[in-house]
This record gives sequence, structure tokens and C-alpha cells, in this order.
Amino acid sequence: MIHVDQDYLKKVIRSIPDWPEKGIIFRDITPVFSDPRALRATMDTFSHRYFDQKIDVIAGIDARGFLIGVTVAYHLNLPFVPIRKKGKLPYKTISEDYDLEYGSATIEIHSDAVQKGNRVIVFDDLIATGGTMLAGAKLVERLGGEVVEMAAIIDLPDLGGSRKIRDAGYDVHALIAYEGH
Repeated sequence: MIHVDQDYLKKVIRSIPDWPEKGIIFRDITPVFSDPRALRATMDTFSHRYFDQKIDVIAGIDARGFLIGVTVAYHLNLPFVPIRKKGKLPYKTISEDYDLEYGSATIEIHSDAVQKGNRVIVFDDLIATGGTMLAGAKLVERLGGEVVEMAAIIDLPDLGGSRKIRDAGYDVHALIAYEGH
């Protein structure tokens, strides 16, 4: 099994204090995409995790979840489904409202994106309060899919999102965690 070097990945990820508002440390994964070693290790680790599992669809949450999810879907030869911010999908959609760490939002999925019985992995870049991922799971389930796992590069366990997701009955996987921040 391939595993990402957590210390190296933490060095690559940028921490930006007081963004988007004072008191928040934003964990910026965009440097992962410009570092070939971090990018390959991240995508290979996720791809190998799901290689032998029965997965039908990979879903990614707008926008950084797209980058991770579509790459894993490509590696596993699976379809990719975008879960987007409200008003961004051109076809018939269903939507779900949720709370963020510092606000609220709505995400949508095409009404034909997941079929009844599809086993789905939902990707995002980071788990904070868990609201976005739980909303994504609700969308998948409303279409008849089964969420196998929620996956992200980063977990911020002190914000309680991964615990909330587990308490809702979902498995969670993150490559690294930032505790106490």
C-alpha cells in the first residue's frame, strides 16, 4: 500500500493566518498541485486506497474536491460527478443547504449524476465543520447512491467535522490532520 509522507505534505501545504477572516488559519492545498512529489503521492495514496474496493462513482465537491476526485476517478477508470455551488450546473439539479465554519451555502448535483445503488466516494480538500461533506452525502443518497467513504487531504479535528461525519454513520479518511489550530 502506498502512503503519503505526512511530514512532507504538511511542509508543502501553506498555512495562511487570518484568512478569510481574523482568527482562522486557512490551509491552502494549492501548492500540492505544483509540487510533483506531493501531487503524485497524494493521488497515488487515494487511488491505491480504493483500487480493490467496489466503487461505482467518484464525487468531488466544488472546487478543490474536483481536482482530487477527477484524478482518482481517472486512475480507477470510474465516472466523476461534480457537486457544485448553487447555480453552476446547467442541467436539472437537486440542492442541499448547509452551514460552514464562517457562514452558510448551498450545493447542487445533477439529478441524473448518481444511479440507485451506486457506491460513491465523496472527495473534498479539507474537513472543517463537516457541513459541506454531509450535504454532499445527502445529495448522493437522495439520488439513491450509497456513500462508502468521505475523503479529504486535510482533517481539522478540533473543529469537529470528522466526528460529526462519523456520528452520522459515514466512514472518513484524511491523509493528514492539523490538531490544535
